[in-house]
Parts: sequence; structure tokens; C-alpha cells
Amino acid sequence: MNARAKITIGHSACPHDCPSTCALDVELLPDGKIGRVHGAEDNSYTAGVICAKVARYAERVHHPDRLTHPLKRKGPKGSSEFQRISWDDALDLTAEALLRAEARYGPEAVWPYYYAGTMGLVMRDGINRLRHAKRYSGMHATICTTLAWTGYIAGTGRLAGPDPREIANSDLVVIWGTNAVNTQVNVMTHAIRARKERGAKIVAVDVYHNGTMQQADLALCLRPGTDGALACAVMHVLFRDGYANWPYLEKHTDCPRELEAHLKTRTPQWASAITGLTVAEIESFAAMVGTTPRSFFRLGYGFARSRNGAHNMHAALCIPTVTGAWLHEGGGGFHNNGAIFHWNKTLIEGLDLADPKVRMLDQSRIGPVLTGDPADIKDGPPVTALLIQNTNPAQVAPEQRKVKAGFAREDLFVTVHEQFMTATAKLADVVLPATMFLEHDDVYQGGGHQHIILGPKLIDAPGECRSNHDVICELARRLGAHHPGFAMSPRQIIDWTLQKSGWGSLAELEAKKWIDCQPAFARAHYVDGFGYPDKKFRFKPDWKTVPAPRPGAFVVDHDMPRLPDHWDVIENADERHPFRLATSPAREYLNSSFNEMPTSRAKHGPPRVKMHPDDLARLRIADGARVRMGNERGQILLAAQAFAGVQPGVVIVESVAPNDQFEAGAGINTLTSAVQGPPYGGAPFHDNHVWIEAA
Repeated sequence: MNARAKITIGHSACPHDCPSTCALDVELLPDGKIGRVHGAEDNSYTAGVICAKVARYAERVHHPDRLTHPLKRKGPKGSSEFQRISWDDALDLTAEALLRAEARYGPEAVWPYYYAGTMGLVMRDGINRLRHAKRYSGMHATICTTLAWTGYIAGTGRLAGPDPREIANSDLVVIWGTNAVNTQVNVMTHAIRARKERGAKIVAVDVYHNGTMQQADLALCLRPGTDGALACAVMHVLFRDGYANWPYLEKHTDCPRELEAHLKTRTPQWASAITGLTVAEIESFAAMVGTTPRSFFRLGYGFARSRNGAHNMHAALCIPTVTGAWLHEGGGGFHNNGAIFHWNKTLIEGLDLADPKVRMLDQSRIGPVLTGDPADIKDGPPVTALLIQNTNPAQVAPEQRKVKAGFAREDLFVTVHEQFMTATAKLADVVLPATMFLEHDDVYQGGGHQHIILGPKLIDAPGECRSNHDVICELARRLGAHHPGFAMSPRQIIDWTLQKSGWGSLAELEAKKWIDCQPAFARAHYVDGFGYPDKKFRFKPDWKTVPAPRPGAFVVDHDMPRLPDHWDVIENADERHPFRLATSPAREYLNSSFNEMPTSRAKHGPPRVKMHPDDLARLRIADGARVRMGNERGQILLAAQAFAGVQPGVVIVESVAPNDQFEAGAGINTLTSAVQGPPYGGAPFHDNHVWIEAA
């Protein structure tokens, strides 16, 4: 018999843009490849559970289509015709283009553009060190978190909340606006534990019956953008029926009597007409919350991706505040723990070189920026050079037609540093092959939990792949940019950052694998006061001064309601556009990541729009038939799928499937808007009206 090859286990963290940031155990094979990936059982949040797509990550790391050599465009823009070149030539071409743009228009003509293809602090954020050293245009990161974070911080004054592991100690788990089964499986791990061990009930609030809704004891399927109305009606019942915790409200909140008076007319009947939920559903939900002190509200990103998203996030967060659920273990409202890590990112990002006078460009509005909208480029020079890492805007950014038109400009030079030939890489002038997370050193923080996790290099990269850090440092040398971080290794930067942030040394983290950063109960639950100077929760925030991340005075000028309400600024259906579209995340993909994995593609299948059978019948469209779907931003072709798990008039397209899976290459973000959600921007990906007709 042949001896079985010995498998060793390496430890890492999932780098993808999911709040779970799972701690991983990775099978390392003798041939330098990886086998199965497992959740770390000894990490108290991951608890041995990870999503299926990461478990089969070997498909991605060892994929035959990975980019392994630098490439230079040889055909017309967008032709996907490239030739192999050396790294020196590729970096020289890029540096020359950046210097040429700077010489003609000034450094703001160069826009380093990135996001969360990796969540590692060094590899994701190191591009900012080059930005600051060269005074290139800044980027206001609005494509994912801005609306949600602003809405949460509006109430608490701080982006942090109860220990998410407390879900397991709750008697009622409310999963609002996130399909955790698809996007953050560990939420379900702890919720199901609460059900098994405590008899806890699970409530899910969403716009369609997805995997999380199927797990719920009460599934509330409302119309997109109406969450604020539901929240107000629930609070109306809490005040009406004596469930409001008045001693808590008087001590810990700003204007509880004014809120109670305001909600007098926000009845379940009022909310039913707006949300499409029945009065009985709303009353039942409110009674469950009112009679269950240990109610844990796990608030997601999805329901905030609307023009009124920040306002809706705040309204939902107000519910556990009315009941005083924050006082209990397993109670309160949680969204993200970003504030607990108190990073000193000076070395990673070159913050000591940051110039506040340099213009900031809105990430979500890359289409209008590249097509020269004067308001978007701040009446400054055109962007004539892009350096892109960790993102795929030609597929994932809204208003896709404008994005593609911008990339097609002959005067625009684009370098893309990528792992695969994405839709954006196909539009580049130079393509650089990038490492994956197991092929470089980095450090990660949990968004949906409370751990700092080390992700060391475990295997060698294929071909000539180089890390983001290596590319930025090599370009800095060619561009004459100076900062100590350009001469340091990732491990040196991690060590410095940990020590300056108060988290010990790299050696200590390496020995422990992760650090549990969860604050004490009183701090996490705001028992000692919320994050505002007067220590009170804000039912009535001043939206223009909410202390959420934003560059300077970046305020979208809207007259937002001060108290929770249904703020009707969504893109409502009308006679021409009778349907409301949400572009919800799929189980097999994560934005455009995992699009290339054979198993993910097979499991997800071709793009399709989920429609209520009554809507299909009214339009005389058969289940599975090709349909054309559009609005003022463009139109796409895809298949229709009969799906009773939505309200009539609501349609769902799951995932950001590759553009080339749609006819004519027009992907789902052809239909989404880049309008800036108040108060500080943010793309309303789930807030679209559309028409649909048989193709």
C-alpha cells in the first residue's frame, strides 16, 4: 500500500469582504499546494464553521486561469488582446504613465482606486501610502459601508456594539437586512445555538424569502426601502402596550417623550400599507420584542443600500433602545465592531503625509468621474491615470454604462493588479499578476466579530505573481515617492502597527494566532453611556454632524427627518417602471470574487431574475423565458424565474455575475444607480425601479 501523504495544518484568516473574517485551518500538502480549508474550531467566533466556497479555496488558488505574468495591451482598448512583458517593463510603463499624467495636469490626475478584494490591512490599504506621498486624488470609499455605518453611528456615536458571540445567549435573535446564510454564516452558527440551547426564537427581516428567512420562526418579507416604516410601527406598539423601558430611556436617551409623541400616528395599519406586511405580522413581531428582554438585533448591510438606507439603519437600531435590551447579555443592537481595534495606520497608509487639500473622489461614482462630470471631479483636472488593486469596477460599480465609457477613453491609462482576467483587467493597458492571501503576510480585523487575526504566508505564489505591497514599493521607487513604509517588509509593518496600536508584537500574535479584542460588557453595551459627549443615545441625530467616517465636509445635502420615520426618497415604481429591483448577494459568489470557480459557477447557474408568479402571468411570460429588464440607466437580458418568495412588484437578481454571462455583456450593475445616499454618500444597489418585458 502507498503511504498517505502527510498533511500539515497552517493557520490564517479569510481575506474576503464578509464581516465574518473567519479564522482558518488550511491543509498544506507536500507538493506545495493546499487541500481543504476548515474553520478554526478553537476560535470562539468562527467555531469551526466556514462557508462552502472558502472550504474549497484550492479551486481558486490553483485555478489554471490565474494571471501569472505581466501583460501589456496590444489591441484596441477593450479588445482583450495582450502580450506578455517583463515586470520591469510593466512597472516602467505604469510609472511613466503616472508621471506623464502628473506633468500635464498635476498629481490629482492620478487616481489610485481600490477596495476590499482583500481585507488584509497591509495589502488592502498600503496603496494609500503611495497616494499620500504623491498627493494623488483621494478616494471616498462609499461602495459598501458608508450608509450602514452612518446610520448605526447616528444612534450610538460609535461603531461598536455587544459581543456578537452573545447571540448564542439571546432569547430572540432578529436578523435584519442581511442574508446571513449566504454572506456571514457564523451569525447562523450562534443563532442556531441559541435556539437549541435556550429555545430562542429567530426573526428575519428581508425583501425576499432567502436561506436566512427559511431558518426563521417569523419571516417578515417587506418591500425594499420600507424598513423605517416597520421599525416605527414596532416602536409604536412598544410605547402603546407598555413595553418601553422608561427608566432606561430617561437616563440613556436624548428625547424619548418626543419620540413617543412622534410615533402616535405610525401605527401597524400605517406601516402595513407601506411595507406590504400584514398588521398581524407587525403586531406579532412587536410583541415578541416587547416581551423578550434579551433581544439581539443583528443589523446587516443589505437594507441600508437604499437612498434612505442610513435613516432605516438608525430606525431599526432604535427598537432595542426603546426596550432597554442593551442592559442584557444577549441583547442590544450590533452591526460592526470597527471602533474597538483603535489602529495606528500611519505606517500602512502614510497618514503622516496626508494633505487635506487634495481632492476626494467618490468611489461609487467612478462612472461620472471618468466621464468628466464637473461636480464629481470637483472642477479639477480629468483623471487620466488609474492604478487599480483589489476591486473590479467594470463589473461591481453602479451605472455600468458610464463606467465602461470612462474606461474606453483613449487618454486614460489604466494599470490593474489582479488575480484573474476580470472585466476591469480586460479594459487595462497593463495587467499585473497578484498573489492570493496564502501567498503573502498580512493581518486582519473582524468586522462582524472582535478578533485580530494573523494571516502569514503559507505557500509560494505561481509564476511571477507579486503582492500589492511589492508593487506599491516598486512604483514608489520609480516615481520618486518617499516614506519609511516603502523600505519595509509586510512583517515589519505589521509588527510596528501592532505595537503602536497597543496590541503587542508580531511575535506575540504569531504565537497566539489571534487576539480577542472584545471590550468589557459595560463598554460594549453602553451601560456607562453612548459615544456622544452627553453619553446619550440619539433618537434625534443631527445627520450633518454624525461622527461617521467621511472626508472633510463631505455631506450630501438632503433634509433628512430627524426622528425615525419612513423617508420616502427611494426610487419608487411608476407607470413606466412598475417593478422594484434588489441586487442581493448570492451564496456561491461574493461580489465578483469566486466568479471563476467551476463549482461556484455550476451551483449558481446563469443569471436570472426572481419574479412573483402573478407578475409573470400578468406579463404573459413563462417560467425560464428570456426577458429584457431596464430603466433610464440601460437594459439587460436574462432569464425569468418564477419565485413566490417576493411580494408582487418586487424582483430579485442574486449576485454580481460576470458581465459576459449576460447577453451583450451588460451586467446587472447596468441598472443600479450611482446617486449619493444621504448624508455622506453610498451606492443604493438595492433601490432601483425597472420595467420588464418578454425578450
